[in-house]
Amino acid sequence: MMGEMGERKRAILVLEDGSAYQGYAFGAAVRGNGEVVFNTSMTGYQEMLTDPSYSGQIVVLTYPLIGNYGINPEDIESKRIQVSGFVVREHCDGPSHWQSTGTLSEYLAKQGIAGIEGVDTRAITRRLRTAGVMMGTITSDESEEGACKRLRSIRRYDDIDFVKGVSTKAPYTWNPSGERDLADKYHIVVVDGGLKYNILRILWSMGCEVTAVPCTTTAEEIMALKPDGIVLSPGPGDPALLDYMVKTVKKLVGQKPIMGICLGHQLIGRAFGADTFKLKFGHRGANHPVRDLGTGRVYITAQNHGYAVDSDGLRDGLEVSQINLNDQTVEGLRHRELPIFSIQYHSEASPGPRDNIYLFQQFLQMVKGK
Repeated sequence: MMGEMGERKRAILVLEDGSAYQGYAFGAAVRGNGEVVFNTSMTGYQEMLTDPSYSGQIVVLTYPLIGNYGINPEDIESKRIQVSGFVVREHCDGPSHWQSTGTLSEYLAKQGIAGIEGVDTRAITRRLRTAGVMMGTITSDESEEGACKRLRSIRRYDDIDFVKGVSTKAPYTWNPSGERDLADKYHIVVVDGGLKYNILRILWSMGCEVTAVPCTTTAEEIMALKPDGIVLSPGPGDPALLDYMVKTVKKLVGQKPIMGICLGHQLIGRAFGADTFKLKFGHRGANHPVRDLGTGRVYITAQNHGYAVDSDGLRDGLEVSQINLNDQTVEGLRHRELPIFSIQYHSEASPGPRDNIYLFQQFLQMVKGK
């Protein structure tokens, strides 16, 4: 439940087009700056907060009540909150769930992230859908005019390589406690461009030895780890800024089976001659329909991306395998001869439907040479 009116501190969300939305502050008493985007999922706010693909972004949730099941130590997808700010219609400060160890506001405050509630999140979403995503700020100590003026001096989202900021600084092996069958073990190297832990959890649960490596790891260093397969992870920002990763992908092609997810999908596309472009307001939610062009089957997918692959430049055997049914953008790529495929959506879910975990099994079949 929201606190009493007199106890809440006023805050505003200001967008770069000059529009402003009055609300109340929660979380940390700081300013939050970033590209403002919206997500249409009804649950999974903790996974969203800790998704590295949201680095540098203020996230607006269209579902009206957020925080009602609290925060728990299980539903985290990275080592910290990654968003720059959080915008909700109503936040709940009295959660009810047996796993809850604290409130959403406490979680944001502890990690220094600004939140704003009491705004019309659907009106904000309509503006972003009409005008496109834009820079914004959450503030409780400035006027609308002052905040708008400050926004003009903030470095733009599209100009920053966020991947280097969220990637692991050193290689590590994913090794949670618990027994499993390793009779058919394969070593999978995951190139961390902003991975969610659930990618590592799923591969580990399928019996793989899993090593995550920094985004700057060279192809030679990856191959020195003797992988049986390579996964290119999701991540934030504009793939056009990541030529150093594209160079690595080009050198890995043909050496081992490769699976790309979201940003990894875009890197594979660029490695095979395609350009990428920015979507007007991106795909962020848990109900995006994707058609497989080979089978005709439609999958409901979890998505979180603001860029897409332009298929016109694809060459050297890479072809489109799946499309988005909402806007016909590329959702999957596959190579006609080599063991390489990629998807624009999140097969690891967290949050979202788990319908597409089968793709990890498909990848392991490629690793096994079947």
